[in-house]
Amino acid sequence: NTPEQAQEAVQATRYPSLGGIRGVMSLARMNNYGAQNPHYYKEAAGQICNIMQIETVEAVENIEAIAQVDGVDALFVGPSDLSASMGYIGQPQHPEVKATIEKAFARIVATGKAAGFLTANKDDAKWALKCGCAFVAVGSDMQMLTAAAKGAAAEFHDFAKSL
Repeated sequence: NTPEQAQEAVQATRYPSLGGIRGVMSLARMNNYGAQNPHYYKEAAGQICNIMQIETVEAVENIEAIAQVDGVDALFVGPSDLSASMGYIGQPQHPEVKATIEKAFARIVATGKAAGFLTANKDDAKWALKCGCAFVAVGSDMQMLTAAAKGAAAEFHDFAKSL
């Protein structure tokens, strides 16, 4: 929501003495349990992409300030939470929400940072890309898993009825 929170998020991805508060453990998975890269700790910050979520009215108001935080690589607009924050819970398609999101994309792009978006709707994904988003997540793992399970169940239900 704020540049201060964005700074805290970035610090959580950096090691102490390199501008952060992240814990150090040489035998963890991120460093192949100590067997892979002896320079990992000094190189990690350059290998991490910090994406801040813009999901409230306050965060939208602070887009430029959040984008200016050193270490922030992209800003991702979450339409469901944003719509709730705007008083339109469950209505991410509301015209005011869509207008706010479109303006947010333009403001993010103007900062030089990548804009991102999440939607289960393919038409919304195309809209977001046309609005300048650099990355769009279309659906979620749970949504896709549920759709596949329902499809398989329907197919075999129909098959079983034909026996």
